[in-house]
Amino acid sequence: MRLLSRASRRGVIAAAAAGTLALGLAAALPAVNALAAAGCSVTYTTNQWQGGFTANITIKNLGDAINGWTLGFTFPDSGQKVTQGWSATYAQSGAAVTATSMSYNGALATGASASIGFNGSWTTANPNPTAFTLNGVACTGGVGPTVTPSGGPSRSPSPSASPRPSNSPSPSPSQPTGQTPVAINGQLRVCGVNLCNQYNRPIQLRGMSTHGIQWFANCYNDASLNALASDWLADLLRISMYVQEQGYETNPAGFTNQVNNLVEEATERGLYALIDFHTLTPGDPMYNLERAKTFFAAVSARHAAKNNVIYEITNEPNGVSWSTIKNYAEQVIPVIRANDPDAVVIVGTRAWSSLGVSEGGNATEVINNKVNASNVMYAFHFYAASHQGNYRSELERAAASLPMFVTEFGTVTYTGGGAVDTASSTAWVDLMDRLKISYANWTYSDANEGSAAFRPGTCNGGSYAGTANLTESGNFMRNRIRTADNFPTS
Repeated sequence: MRLLSRASRRGVIAAAAAGTLALGLAAALPAVNALAAAGCSVTYTTNQWQGGFTANITIKNLGDAINGWTLGFTFPDSGQKVTQGWSATYAQSGAAVTATSMSYNGALATGASASIGFNGSWTTANPNPTAFTLNGVACTGGVGPTVTPSGGPSRSPSPSASPRPSNSPSPSPSQPTGQTPVAINGQLRVCGVNLCNQYNRPIQLRGMSTHGIQWFANCYNDASLNALASDWLADLLRISMYVQEQGYETNPAGFTNQVNNLVEEATERGLYALIDFHTLTPGDPMYNLERAKTFFAAVSARHAAKNNVIYEITNEPNGVSWSTIKNYAEQVIPVIRANDPDAVVIVGTRAWSSLGVSEGGNATEVINNKVNASNVMYAFHFYAASHQGNYRSELERAAASLPMFVTEFGTVTYTGGGAVDTASSTAWVDLMDRLKISYANWTYSDANEGSAAFRPGTCNGGSYAGTANLTESGNFMRNRIRTADNFPTS
């Protein structure tokens, strides 16, 4: 929660910096040290508008394991161009395009998948290629192009992502079997001090936060996100985009695309997507005001047609007054509302989103001076081994007057490390369950720290479902999140 809770992680994760996405077009492709795959399948989905389109591609390796790949395809018309890409290095000659793997997603075991994407321009009505190759071998396992017309992608989750597994805990009687959290609850809104669903009934969302996507992008692939939705039975993915710390400020377009891609992945699985503008250092959100306006204008325009996107506009303000944070919020929220008037917006609170407790304050300053906007909630963060009785008491007191959302918490110390404090973590989660306070746990990653859900190295190709690769924190959180949701529908 404090500055150390992120700053201390930078040294731990420096070795993971190779996972940072390299975006854009390349004049020459790097060498691929791999044999040709024996087979592959591709799903190619586009969302198009006049003169442009976004393509999301999922590549599944049906042959032998490979370590490095190049996907090749040809546009139907040479007037179609890749203008900006992510999760691969792109090159184009005429109508022919190649996309080469990055360091973090080049290893594909048999049956493994990788997701990439790009923005493009077009002069014809059909921007879809019909043939793909992987390392020179034709992808004959199936090509599934689908086109979403202008107006945004479909809200319907993919059929394969919808069912809950047969060995999962039984849903509560009010939860229709086989439906995703978004399919059940629809567009959320704030009602009183609660987060409410489309039936105007209070609900609690339970999920996980990514680590910094500049460091751990390899942890967020088809397999891991499928596990989050179908094995963990989560409701929510928090997408943590650092602004500083090698994040957004270094490549605004690239990180915006990376966030957009993860929102689409969450949407496909029927999960709510919480977009976290992860401000930390400096603690004054006004330092990033113009960046925030630019970023939220872009992502809210892209996802305005969706009913599953929540916006967290400043992660952990610190060293500033509540009035400064409120001023920031009242300038950023209208930018989102211009595109998406119905979405829930979450505002960080003073002292690393502790309602001021970590700087000797309390929730009274917010209760007496709320943000002047509708559908707004307030963030609270804690780390169970460091923040205990007085923090729990303040959250409970605040929740009687304010709509609260625990957008980040850990089972360990505020540094993100140390041992799991099971007793305090249990007390915290019990409290949130009782008060129907939604939460995202830090972190759904394999960082070498106690708060990570997966053992180090898992994201290099390990299994995400089940418990074999979970840490103590991961086991604790999976067990709590897997219990049946209680989503009232009447």
